[in-house]
Amino acid sequence: MKNASQTSVAVFLVDDHPLVRQGLTLILEQAGFTVAGEADSVEGTRTHPGLAAAQVAILDLSLDQANGMDLLPDLCQRGVRVVVYSMHEDAAIVRRALAAGAKGYITKREAAQSLVPAIYAVLDGGDYISPRAATELEQHRSDPDLSRQQEQLYDLLGQGCDTHEIAARLHVSPRTVETYCTRLMDKLGLTGMKELRQHAIADRQRLSL
Repeated sequence: MKNASQTSVAVFLVDDHPLVRQGLTLILEQAGFTVAGEADSVEGTRTHPGLAAAQVAILDLSLDQANGMDLLPDLCQRGVRVVVYSMHEDAAIVRRALAAGAKGYITKREAAQSLVPAIYAVLDGGDYISPRAATELEQHRSDPDLSRQQEQLYDLLGQGCDTHEIAARLHVSPRTVETYCTRLMDKLGLTGMKELRQHAIADRQRLSL
């Protein structure tokens, strides 16, 4: 198997700002990568034919009133390694992205050229956390870590799903969902389902700004 540096790497861009995609395309092509395609929305990404050829996706989390976090499970299931490139620097959001399957996280206040070593790192089976994101994680390392299942539950709550909808999506019983919610409330220090839902919805809205 060829090393990532020895062969053309196909990258897919997901960002709702055309100028950002244009700038990233220039940087990536100068580094020897191929841009397999680009999209500005969740659905546009899922249906784009170029995604089938992509090895790596560069993903923004705020997509014109949509949540790029929703794409992470889809991209991971397709075998695409994801590097998040986002203005969001909150430790909780960085952890949620990593728990959902992202292999890299770079903030937009850092040089876009950081994407080049990040792509090589994730293709080699590693992770890449940019300095700003790593500092944020270090400063908030005492904050509660959520399991991948808890992240999925939290995201579904943020989407406004009720207990039965969540049970169907997670393939568990409604009673099990209630148990999961209780554990999640304990971990987040929240006092009831209403507060948990409000917390999840507020986080999702913040990502869509």
